Amino acid sequence: MIPTSAPLRLILASSSTYRKELLERLRLPFEVAVPDLDESPLPGESPSATALRLAQAKAQAVLDRHPGSLVIGSDQVATLDGAQIGKPGNHANALLQLQTMRGRQTVFHTALCLLDGRQAVPVAQVEDVQTLVTVRDLPDAELDAYLRIEQPYDCAGSAKNEGLGIALLERIATTDPTALTGLPLIALTGMLRKAGVAFFTL
Repeated sequence: MIPTSAPLRLILASSSTYRKELLERLRLPFEVAVPDLDESPLPGESPSATALRLAQAKAQAVLDRHPGSLVIGSDQVATLDGAQIGKPGNHANALLQLQTMRGRQTVFHTALCLLDGRQAVPVAQVEDVQTLVTVRDLPDAELDAYLRIEQPYDCAGSAKNEGLGIALLERIATTDPTALTGLPLIALTGMLRKAGVAFFTL
């Protein structure tokens, strides 16, 4: 077991700039380490199970390299009618995604894992925060124009809700507004508190 007096080493297990920017809002010192693992869903695996498994696997992969740390892992899976929606990668795929999603509700599963490696046996806190997103029923020309401006080709769902993409959305329903961007800060701060992390000191 790591002594409780040892300095806290908080690590974000992610290559995502979006998650890094969100975590910076908490004003806690942290490092970033990129987990190297296959993120493909397993046969017959539900979207929630995929997201939860990958969030934990990312955290574990980084903890294996940095024992004694407190590691944050997160993964997001978007689904429409039960089918997973991945990152589009290019303009044509992004336009097709938005065309398919418009006027309909997409479910985003944002899984979070806080893995406490300060214990003799690492303790994991996990949660799947779901966000229901409805895209406005907009014409192809408007969807195309948005994509050319913001180019959200690395975002599942093909829209940056923290940017201009918010203008495409009709409704967002969630318990955690930061979940859609990729890191549920309400859930995370609750987990960090349970792990003994303080946010405000007098």
